[in-house]
Amino acid sequence: MRFEKPPKTFEEQVQILQERGMIINDPATASYYLSHLNYYRLAAYWLPFEQEHTTHRFTQGTSFDIVLQYYLFDRELRLLVMDAIERFEVSFRTHWAYELSLAYGAHAHLNKSLFKQKQYIGNKRCGWNYDDNVNRLKKSVANSSEIFIQHFKKYDEELPPIWAICEIMTFGELSTWYSNLRHGKDRNAIARAYKLDEVNLTSFLHHLSIVRNLCAHHARLWNRDFTVVWKLPLKTPSGMIENFNSIAKRKIYNTLVMLAYLTDTINPNNSWKKRLFALFMKYENVKESYMGFPDNWRNKQIWQ
Repeated sequence: MRFEKPPKTFEEQVQILQERGMIINDPATASYYLSHLNYYRLAAYWLPFEQEHTTHRFTQGTSFDIVLQYYLFDRELRLLVMDAIERFEVSFRTHWAYELSLAYGAHAHLNKSLFKQKQYIGNKRCGWNYDDNVNRLKKSVANSSEIFIQHFKKYDEELPPIWAICEIMTFGELSTWYSNLRHGKDRNAIARAYKLDEVNLTSFLHHLSIVRNLCAHHARLWNRDFTVVWKLPLKTPSGMIENFNSIAKRKIYNTLVMLAYLTDTINPNNSWKKRLFALFMKYENVKESYMGFPDNWRNKQIWQ
C-alpha cells in the first residue's frame, strides 16, 4: 500500500484543524506557529483533545491557544528537567571516579576484573562488552580536543586516569560502566552518596539516560508513556516510596520526584522545586494528571 496523502501548505493545515472543530481565533498566528513547530510535533499535544482518533474531530471548546500552551509548558519542563539532570550527572561522574579511584587506583577503569566481561542470551553475545567499551573510550580520547585530555596523552597508559576519562563519557556510557561493575559493593559505594541502594540507582540511571536523550532532542515529556520503567526505592531512603505514584509508573511524575530528591541531596538550598511550582502556576490550565501526578501530590513530603 502506497502513501497517497499530498503535502499541505501551512494555511491548508490551519483549515484542516478548523474543519475538525479546533477553535482558531487568529489563523495567521496559527500558520506562523505551524511554520516553525511542525504540524506533527504539535499533533502530540492536541491528540488527547480528539473525540475519536479516526475522524480526528476535536472535543467542543478545543482551541489552538490551549494546545500551544501545552507545548510551551512542555518546552519549559524539559529545560527544568535538564537542569536537574545536569546537577546530578556532574555529581555522579565525580562519585563514580572518586570511589573507584580510591579503592582501585587512578586507572580502575582498566582493571578488567572489576567489570563484567560479556553478556549473552543463549549463545548470542549482546549488550555490554568490556573490551568494546574500552576501545570506544580510546576513540573518544583520540578525537577529543579537551585540554585536560591532551595533557594526559604524554603518559604511557592506555587511557587517562578515571577522573579525567569520566568527563568525556556520555551519560549513557557512564550509566553502562556503572551498571556493569562486577560487584554490588562497588556500585553501593557510589550509590551511598545519594543514600540509595545500587539496584535502584542502576535502574534509574538507565531510565534517566532515556529522559536525557528525549530532552536533548526536544521530544515530548508531557503525557509520554515511558517504555523503560525503573525500580522505585521501596526501602532506602526510609519513607521515600510514599512520594511516588505506583499506579502511573510510565509517566514523568515519578522521574520528577526522584530528581527533586537528588537535587535536595546534592544541594539542600536549591530552588528547583520552587521553579517547578512556578511553572505550574504559569500554565495553570495544564492537566497534571496527564503526567502521572496524583491529586494530592503537593501534600507529599518530597514537595514540602
